[in-house]
Amino acid sequence: MSFVTTGDDGVTRCGWAAVEPETSYHDDEWGFPLHGDDAFFERVALEGFQSGLSWRTILTKRENFRAAFAGFSIEKVARFTEADVDRLLGDAGIIRHRGKIEATINNARRAAELIDTQGSLPGFFWRYESEAEPEPQSQTTSAESVALSKELKKRGWKFVGPTTMFALLQASGIVNDHAYECVTRERVAVARAAARLAGPLG
Repeated sequence: MSFVTTGDDGVTRCGWAAVEPETSYHDDEWGFPLHGDDAFFERVALEGFQSGLSWRTILTKRENFRAAFAGFSIEKVARFTEADVDRLLGDAGIIRHRGKIEATINNARRAAELIDTQGSLPGFFWRYESEAEPEPQSQTTSAESVALSKELKKRGWKFVGPTTMFALLQASGIVNDHAYECVTRERVAVARAAARLAGPLG
C-alpha cells in the first residue's frame, strides 16, 4: 500500500504532497492529462531539469523557467542559439546546467520533427499507456517508460532516461499513480477517461 497523508484540511493525499508547493501541484496538476504540444514539451523539459534534484526545486523555479524558455514554445525554443545558451547559463532563476539547457533546445527541435511525422506529442506519448496500471507508487520505471526512452533517444532526444520518462507518464496522466486512498485518484481517472473520448490520443 502506498503512503498517504491527511492534511489539516482533512483531505487524504499521496504522502509526498503534505506541504506546499507540492500540495497544490498534486491536487491540480499531477496526473491530469496534458493538452497541447507545448504542454508536453514543458513537462519533458522540467522532468529533465529535475534529474538529480528535488521536484520542489523545479516547482519553485517553474515561472522562471517559463520566462527563460519563451513559455516553452517549441517553435521559439527550437530557434535558440548559442547566445541563448550563454544567456540561460547566466540566469540565476533557473537550473544553470549546460547539458540540460542544451538538451532542452535540442529536444525542441526533435519535438518539431516528431510532430511533423507523428501528428502531435500527446498522440505520440499516449501510445505508451500501459494496458494494466501498476500498483500506485511502487516503481520508478516501467516497460513502457523504457520503450519510450529508447524511442526518443533513437530520435535524438536528450535527458529522457527511463526514470525520467516514467515521471513524465505519471505527471501527464498516462499513468494514474495516485494512491488508492488519495482523494485525487478518482478525479484523475475521470479526467483520463474524458481525454480518451476527446482524442485522438493514440
